[in-house]
Amino acid sequence: MADAVLYDITDGLATITLNRPDAMNALNIEAKVALRDALREAGADPAVRAVLLTATGRAFCVGQDLKEHVGLLAAGDVMSTVEEHYNPIVTAITEMPKPVVAGVNGVAAGAGAGFAFAADYRVVAEDAAFNTSFAGVALTADSGVSWTLPRLIGHSRASDLLLFPRNVSAREAFELGIANKLVPTAELAAEAAAVARRLAEGPTAAYAAIKESLSYAADHPLPEALAKENELQSRAGASEDHRIAVDAFLKKERPRYVGR
Repeated sequence: MADAVLYDITDGLATITLNRPDAMNALNIEAKVALRDALREAGADPAVRAVLLTATGRAFCVGQDLKEHVGLLAAGDVMSTVEEHYNPIVTAITEMPKPVVAGVNGVAAGAGAGFAFAADYRVVAEDAAFNTSFAGVALTADSGVSWTLPRLIGHSRASDLLLFPRNVSAREAFELGIANKLVPTAELAAEAAAVARRLAEGPTAAYAAIKESLSYAADHPLPEALAKENELQSRAGASEDHRIAVDAFLKKERPRYVGR
């Protein structure tokens, strides 16, 4: 894996770390390709039960590397990166049948914010902030933000943050519903890893079904959502993990899930 992104698997948890701290983890082509490929690898690897997406340094990710972007504009390659990199990255996060935790250690802007919004759970440092930033450089939303942000905070608030980009503090992000958990900055790495590790040790087949049901219900009417719940619950009820959970409950023991 390229140095711009670090990749580690320990006890079923894949930790994917953006690693351009001197550039505030701005997304150059190397970083985008490495992140896309790491997420795809984690999604396809049966040994991976959960994913933690985080970063080194004082920023989570400030979005597109504008220094590189200037050269691409001069070459006439305006925004092919959306189709080649950003869309596949967000698709990998949202469609993998595994929970993805974003450990937001600092500012998340533009596509960086989009990647965090796409995660299933966000642990956010008190010193972190979010900024859509797109309109500030005369661009529209990408990285799934037009889909994820309204579902997190509602259409009106999403419109406000997209039309008038500004830094949204970690506290405000928590109050809006963007951040699931707010922690002291010094504790971010440990807390985000603990949340992700708990998910990796949990009933991952059920988590995959929960993730699928939430995505499906977001753009289907209630009768179809109920039918999808029935389909997924039938599958979950027949799983080995469900039998393990019931047996452990009756024996007053801690269940040890196998992800099937």
